[in-house]
Amino acid sequence: MIYQRARTYFNDPEAAKYVWGIGFHWYEDWSGGTPMYDNVKRVYEAYPDKNIFFTEGCAESFDTKRYNAWVLGEEYGRSMINDFNNGMVGFTDWNILLDETGGPNHVQNFCFAPVHGDTKTGQLVYTNAYYYIGHFSKFIQPGAKRITAAASA
Repeated sequence: MIYQRARTYFNDPEAAKYVWGIGFHWYEDWSGGTPMYDNVKRVYEAYPDKNIFFTEGCAESFDTKRYNAWVLGEEYGRSMINDFNNGMVGFTDWNILLDETGGPNHVQNFCFAPVHGDTKTGQLVYTNAYYYIGHFSKFIQPGAKRITAAASA
């Protein structure tokens, strides 16, 4: 859990002076649970001077028939909105470009990426996730401040 790790690093005076922040992944729901956005919020509230950065995620098992599945981008969008709203300061994807098999991967865990490149033809396939990330990148500029908004009844 991110909160327990954050406490370990940030409460240690010797370690904390060298720690800029903490990175996290979104794999909670792979084990049957649901995304744990509140854990990001707990770290942010406890350590507002430290940065929280998303460092790794991927969507589903790879299947070329699902390149255009909206759920791929929606997972990124939902995660980014909730994590930014709970204190995350940055997002990067560990596999922005994978090949036509969802790899390479040393553990045979082939998955979707925002972009897939066909190593035989040179063609690039941009999935919905690519456009979701691009939308956030275009409109959230360095130094941007988060504001709270709510739908009116």
